[in-house]
Amino acid sequence: WQETWYRAMVFIVVASPCALVASIMPTTLSTIANAARQGILLKGGAHLERLASLKAIAFDKTGTVTKGIPEVADIFVRDGFERQTFLQIVASIEKKSNHPIAKAIVRHAEKENVPLRHIEEVEDVSGWGIRSHVDGKEWRIGKADFIGAEQAKRFQNSAAAAFEKNGYTVIFAKDDEGIAGVIALKDSIREEALDAVNQLKKAGMQTVLITGDGYRPAKTIATELGIDQYYAETLPEEKLREIKRLKDKHGPVAMIGDGINDSPALATADIGIAMGGGTDVALEASDVVLMKNDLLMVPKAISLAKKMDRIIKQNIVFSIAVILCLLASNFLQIIDLPLGVIGHEGSTLLVILNGLRMLK
Repeated sequence: WQETWYRAMVFIVVASPCALVASIMPTTLSTIANAARQGILLKGGAHLERLASLKAIAFDKTGTVTKGIPEVADIFVRDGFERQTFLQIVASIEKKSNHPIAKAIVRHAEKENVPLRHIEEVEDVSGWGIRSHVDGKEWRIGKADFIGAEQAKRFQNSAAAAFEKNGYTVIFAKDDEGIAGVIALKDSIREEALDAVNQLKKAGMQTVLITGDGYRPAKTIATELGIDQYYAETLPEEKLREIKRLKDKHGPVAMIGDGINDSPALATADIGIAMGGGTDVALEASDVVLMKNDLLMVPKAISLAKKMDRIIKQNIVFSIAVILCLLASNFLQIIDLPLGVIGHEGSTLLVILNGLRMLK
């Protein structure tokens, strides 16, 4: 009976799965701390696990792969309409919007010293444009389909098509008499975007551009960055559908965006990644936030997640092996209680120390 009780006590000590339990949490917390120091904020350890298994990454265009600070390149107005009056009305309406394109138009008007008017009511039609009334006329500002695709195509002998061919984003403005003018804007690509896309592709990721802009600007950006696929003129609900389709086709998918229109896609993707300078809605819907707006942090985060995954697997295999070894030694009666305690506690400390390597 004495030997039986003794072996039972040794069994209880060596079979306790402390090392197994400690295999995950210290490693995960160390990884989150490491990422935070580099400007990558993660909202939980589960997101790290999904980051390690990603197969595809979708990018928004404006404010994500581009700097999100577009500049007005040119303005065309219809015959008989003064350019300054056109810019005044459009900028006064756009001042009510927080969209980067709206801010660019307002900045351009202020740069040209155009006095802005006070507009009472403005309706923001998500994914399409903005609508208001000025001097008794209804004004629509936004995509071609929002103001009338056929009219937009014919305006000024397809002047908009020439802008789009060169990669410009084109915004149309229409009043009760028809299209009043078009504004061409150019946004520059982030310096790190090309390196980030190349690193992701080398890691075996499928890269996709999903934007609400026209086909030609989307194609230009996708070609310059070497992105595999692109989808243009997508509304928020269409972005969401594309994310679901990518999940069905490739597996776990991440979405990177910064605007209100990206929020449904960010929430639907396996991992939603928001740019730190994005809207509050995008930051709330995301799982990961890039505080420095640096796309190179995306492959860095994935690399950290994969390293964390490897260390966790090492810890689990090691802790189970130690437990089985100690149990076998106890049944063979070749291990005493002090050695069992040393083996049990020692394996737990080794597992924790191995996990803390992620702090480097």
